[in-house]
Amino acid sequence: MNLENIEKKNLPELFKLANKIGKKRYHRLTAQDFEDYLQFNSWRYINGDYECGTTLESKKWVKDNSDWYCPICSEKYQERGGKTIDHKLPRSQYPWLSMEFQNLWVICQECNKEKGEKHWYEYEQYIFLHYPNDYPIIKAARPRQLLDSLKGNSDV
Repeated sequence: MNLENIEKKNLPELFKLANKIGKKRYHRLTAQDFEDYLQFNSWRYINGDYECGTTLESKKWVKDNSDWYCPICSEKYQERGGKTIDHKLPRSQYPWLSMEFQNLWVICQECNKEKGEKHWYEYEQYIFLHYPNDYPIIKAARPRQLLDSLKGNSDV
């Protein structure tokens, strides 16, 4: 699939891309991918499966990369289950991007649940169809460099 000039693609083209890319899973996990994947867990939390940072470093990152409101729904985090560190491109599909900070953002727990493990284009399509007024926000948050980095990946 040709991903050239992705910013110039119209919505039907992006939705077609979402359907092609979004359902794929990465099944060739290398030892380094696994190390990177585990490094995120060590960076994010000390004990348990807590969604937001609990290490000093991850708490600082969350504080530096968020304010009082979720960038997706514009609601206060405290009213939507709290803050979560989310991967724009899911680590289940792209474990090698687990510690790419441009792949991380802080969103509320409710938006994180709704996003789930959708690939970014799937997520854009979902938002466009269900919350069209929020689509410009999601499009602006598109992880362009990361998506461009996938151009050479034969799985894309």
